[in-house]
Amino acid sequence: MPDEKPNEPVGDAAKGGRARRDALTPEERKEIASKAAKSRWSGGAPITSNSLSVDKLPTTITRQPIGQPSLFVDKEKEIDGVGMGVLSDGTAFLTGRGVARLCGVSNARIVELGQNWNTESTNAMSEGVKKILREKGCLPQQPYIEITQRSGAFYAYPDYVCLAVLEYYAFDQPIELAKKNFRLLAGVALHDFIYVQVGYDPRNHVPEKWRQFHDRVSLTYNSVPAGYFSVFKEIADIIVHLGQMGLTIDSTFVPDISVGIHWSKHWEEQSLSQKYGDRVKFEHNYPGYFPQAKSNPQLPWCYPEMALGEFKRWVRETYVKAGKFKKYLEDQVAKKALPPSFAQIAVSVYSETTNVLPE
Repeated sequence: MPDEKPNEPVGDAAKGGRARRDALTPEERKEIASKAAKSRWSGGAPITSNSLSVDKLPTTITRQPIGQPSLFVDKEKEIDGVGMGVLSDGTAFLTGRGVARLCGVSNARIVELGQNWNTESTNAMSEGVKKILREKGCLPQQPYIEITQRSGAFYAYPDYVCLAVLEYYAFDQPIELAKKNFRLLAGVALHDFIYVQVGYDPRNHVPEKWRQFHDRVSLTYNSVPAGYFSVFKEIADIIVHLGQMGLTIDSTFVPDISVGIHWSKHWEEQSLSQKYGDRVKFEHNYPGYFPQAKSNPQLPWCYPEMALGEFKRWVRETYVKAGKFKKYLEDQVAKKALPPSFAQIAVSVYSETTNVLPE
């Protein structure tokens, strides 16, 4: 899709209306108006784009407000210069350059959209896009969601904002490419097209951020004998809380190894077998793509359930508050296995979480 920098629109609403009439035949206007009027969440016909043909995917994920800091990119891809993806709450998006390519305009026009969004501006494009969104009842505080990744920050433009920009350039400042793409992508078609292109199916999907933790949990299901508990399962709620705070849980963050080593020493030093009964070994396997999988199967200890309260107190009072967890994170940072920012947030979150750990 070649970039095309149009002349800046200067007309008023009447001129925009004439542009709509001149741009399309009556039949085309009727067809597009019908598609665009459909609710964003309503059903639609199968999408067809070259060899692509797929039924409408269900949209069942609760969306978070624009600007929600815990959002992250779940899936992303670039096709013919159009960057696209799906956020962790299911929001389909395009990058700024992707929106520009879709509309056939310079990326500078999309930059202007953000710059003029919350100011009293004479920029016809920004005002035109806001008018379209306002009429649809979905005017956000910003036209984009700012996403921070390890590689830096970028702006993700939600699909409904992209469609409003595309509609503006199809009708108010007619560009043939924008008109063509609006015919193809009006209604929910852009949303579904992005889902298909990046391989995202909300009916059967584990976010990439959670996949490694999910795979570990799946491999440990029912592996602990009845009447015993494992360290990994018992600290899983804290790991989940860290993930919800925006931290990526992967093979570089395996705190149950550290917890298990220190808890085992505590068990032996305090002769807890005499109080709760003997601990036993069980088979634990890491997912094949984990570095730790080279020594599968692992044979860690599991402990009598009667000692669970003792374990919870020890994690709270000794492992976290006495600084063992902080030391583990500092060691990982020194090995460059974790970024310093991760360690700082993790210590803070863990400290808050252990204040409310059940006995």
